Amino acid sequence: MSPTENVASKKLKWTSTTWLLVLGIVFIALTLRSPLTSVGPVIEDIRNSLHISNVVAGFITTIPLLAFAIVSPIVPKISRRITVERSLFLSMIILVVGVALRSSGVTSLLFIGTTLIGIGIGIAFGNVLLPDLIKLKFPFQVGLLTAIYTVAMNSSASIAAGVSYPLSTLSFGWQGSLGVWIILAIAAVFIWLPQTRHISKEEIAPTTAQKEKKQIWRYPLAWVIMISMGFQSMIFYTTAAWVPEMFKEQGMTAAQAGLMFSIMQVSQIPMTFITPILAGRLKDQRPVVAMFAVFYIIGFAGLIMGWTDYSVIWVILLGAAGGASFSMCMMFFSLRSRDSFEAADLSGFAQSLGYLIAAVGPVLYGFIHDVYHSYDAANIMYIFVVAISLTASFIAAKDRYVTND
Repeated sequence: MSPTENVASKKLKWTSTTWLLVLGIVFIALTLRSPLTSVGPVIEDIRNSLHISNVVAGFITTIPLLAFAIVSPIVPKISRRITVERSLFLSMIILVVGVALRSSGVTSLLFIGTTLIGIGIGIAFGNVLLPDLIKLKFPFQVGLLTAIYTVAMNSSASIAAGVSYPLSTLSFGWQGSLGVWIILAIAAVFIWLPQTRHISKEEIAPTTAQKEKKQIWRYPLAWVIMISMGFQSMIFYTTAAWVPEMFKEQGMTAAQAGLMFSIMQVSQIPMTFITPILAGRLKDQRPVVAMFAVFYIIGFAGLIMGWTDYSVIWVILLGAAGGASFSMCMMFFSLRSRDSFEAADLSGFAQSLGYLIAAVGPVLYGFIHDVYHSYDAANIMYIFVVAISLTASFIAAKDRYVTND
């Protein structure tokens, strides 16, 4: 019986302290993706204003992913030294500085700020620490709190994608469009400040048997899950960077393209709830993978063929597929692990290398577009990436543990 089944009957006591903690989690979650999804709709303005190529522009999305791959392995060590609460507070401070520098309009500061954003936002700290914090503070309501912060994360991502271009048409241009998200970061700093007085630490004391296990990267299934995570993330961040531009080349206005991308983000939200429920009821999750495989194939087919009259359908399907595949990757960390220690090892390994793979996507897509001067050529990349992601997910969805010999 799982821990969640043992404590399912425990009810959360909504005291003022609990409300403040949950509010802090929500505001941190609001900063996890909005600084990234706000870039795609205005990337052309950034490129033209700073006179940079598509390849260089692609790095605006890629750098945060590289920061995750480099920083994430040391995040748990930092949190054990200064506590999870103070680590998250530090990350919000870094984020505030990063957003300010990125919005300065200076090319060098743009990339320095983008690097700090990658370290400060959830890609590096929050993505690693928020799930741990929820398990630590709300051991009996992991599902509820995960749902709350996931909705906050995806909602802010959708709003950022939708309002980014309209904001850029105002007097402050793309700098103001990207800089406005400093408001959320500053709010998160002040709301989270009271939590820094806590000194709770998550004690990790693996047994002798756990210590004697092979390192997680020595198991083939761990690599499969890492590939699934990496290529799923590559799809998300490449579409975040370039799909709005693709829509504009197909005849949409910048505002319409931003709206389509926002709809894609909103479409993820229902699937982030439905997928874990379906997956949790099945020993073998391959039917779930088959479901979002169909969504991906139809959505990308319509997008690549340029059937813009039905763009709403394509982005809804792609959003649903993205939400389902992301949730499924998160579920693999638990479903394919025997205990929490193994799950932590698998999560760290898969996310670190996975986001390193994902970082290649936006730059490679921009490079192919620059070489062939066509999104048609660049879209071939989507075909291969989707095929690899779905194949890995299908293999990982079979009922077994990573450490099976």
